[in-house]
Amino acid sequence: QVQLVESGGGLVQDGGSLRLSCAASGIIFSRAGMGWYRQAPGKQREWVATITSGGSTNYADSVKGRFTISRDIAKNTVYLQMNRLKPEDTAVYYCGGAWDKMYWGQGTQVTVSS
Repeated sequence: QVQLVESGGGLVQDGGSLRLSCAASGIIFSRAGMGWYRQAPGKQREWVATITSGGSTNYADSVKGRFTISRDIAKNTVYLQMNRLKPEDTAVYYCGGAWDKMYWGQGTQVTVSS
């Protein structure tokens, strides 16, 4: 059974930093593509960043240079380091894992105050 559990969200001021974590079980981490997505109120879920099974990373233009996705294969955990946060980064952040199908975590709220 695949399970993804996010943590690390919270309230931060404009320009601040947060690190999100996603602990995965039921996936062979080194063979899975993992990603972070977000959904702001009234908007569709959007892709934020991806780390492939081979370790390559990609970012949405809106977060490039501010966010960093990484993983610890030994801990089966993927991270999203978010720096220089802006109010428009406010959203529920979801971890997604591509295995036999796409799996999702329950989400963690990130709120950036101006």
